[in-house]
Amino acid sequence: MSTLPNALSAQLQTLLGVRFSRAEAVRNQHAGAGMHLPPLPPQAVAMVQNLEEIIAVVSACAEHSVAIIPYGAGTSLECHVGAPRGGIAIDVSGMKQLLRLSLEDQDCTVQAGLTRLALNEELRHTGLFFPVDPGADATIGGMASTRASGTTTLRYGGMRENVIALKVVTADGRVIKTANRARKSAAGYDLTRLFVGSEGTLGVIAEVTLKLHPVPEAASAAVCSFETAHGATATVIEAVQCGLPLARAEYLDAAAIGAVNRAFATDHPERETLFLEFHGSPREVEDCAARARAIADEHGGGAFRWALDNEARAELWKARHNAGLAALALRPGARPWSTDVCVPISQLSDCIDATKRDIDVLAFPAIVLGHIGDGNFHVVLLIDAASAEEVAAAKSFNDRLVARAIAMDGTCTGEHGIGLGKRESLREELGPAVDVMADIKLALDRRSIMNPDKIFKPMGQFN
Repeated sequence: MSTLPNALSAQLQTLLGVRFSRAEAVRNQHAGAGMHLPPLPPQAVAMVQNLEEIIAVVSACAEHSVAIIPYGAGTSLECHVGAPRGGIAIDVSGMKQLLRLSLEDQDCTVQAGLTRLALNEELRHTGLFFPVDPGADATIGGMASTRASGTTTLRYGGMRENVIALKVVTADGRVIKTANRARKSAAGYDLTRLFVGSEGTLGVIAEVTLKLHPVPEAASAAVCSFETAHGATATVIEAVQCGLPLARAEYLDAAAIGAVNRAFATDHPERETLFLEFHGSPREVEDCAARARAIADEHGGGAFRWALDNEARAELWKARHNAGLAALALRPGARPWSTDVCVPISQLSDCIDATKRDIDVLAFPAIVLGHIGDGNFHVVLLIDAASAEEVAAAKSFNDRLVARAIAMDGTCTGEHGIGLGKRESLREELGPAVDVMADIKLALDRRSIMNPDKIFKPMGQFN
């Protein structure tokens, strides 16, 4: 790693004042460690507050061939914001304005640093909301950059479906708008989709135009337990195939439910458990819930626990939302290693069953949870990070999980992204297509300064 040029530091200090920092504490806050990867702090942090400042910082870094790492809330899990080559982290968390809102068009434009919870607070009295929910209170720019999804993807889609347009600063300091606000267009290359999911390797996202959705008239939630994972997954598969408009379909295995019960003093049956939510009119919600219950009964489901009002639904969903935190209590002091895959829903039951058999022979605990309505599930491994044997066993498990998903025509990551952690898995999944991705990056970022080494193996030194 080369020393940060004094001329660049002086230039950014003049531009940003105290918002440009080389302090160790600030750098460590932006080190971007994944759950299973070491922290990689940048050499400095530039805390920008507007588009013009992003342009200035990017242009200055490009002039000196210094790496740029776009940074939002730092919630990613595969070390997307670590700095393996040092460089400057561009922190956009101060850019958090709702710039434009159209109730008629049901869309809005926000600065990249606005978080999803803050956006929905801004929308609270409009009758509209932004539905994409990855769990963490991530920034909208970060969610676009990683193509985030989450618990509501089944009904509303993820960032891929809900981003209309972006304003991006490219590696050479140019500002591009990827699209206008029309809901469909045949105008040239789909640059919006190119940048959504690019993980900061092609440019810095400054503004995001989003689809919004009407707040549902009514909602209900239900929890149902099963003897086997097959029963839970088969219920969701049949519900989806029957066209039931599920808003959420979430799964926790028995180990995860047990962890939640012990951590939060709840009394859920410690079995394979399905969490469902329905949105629509009161009549639609009632009808869909009844049909879902009938399907669950056919697959060995136990009694449904219902919740209709907001407070009761929140209480019912607490187990799903707190599962990751609860898992930590299964092995105090352990490091969680969270990974995910996604498979065609027809393969989901077989993939989960094989994964749980693999977990049974591990020397450390693990839980399975996921958004099984779209074939996506997560595994959280609780390892002793100081044990080389456990680290190796966890990596081997993850490799087998990925290989299993790919063999079923699935993907190595449904929503965690690639970052530094799954570069080899991406190559395993897509082969020569990864070379095409690298060609695109080099076409837009000739010096390879934009979030270098993410998605791809190192592409050489800066030039």
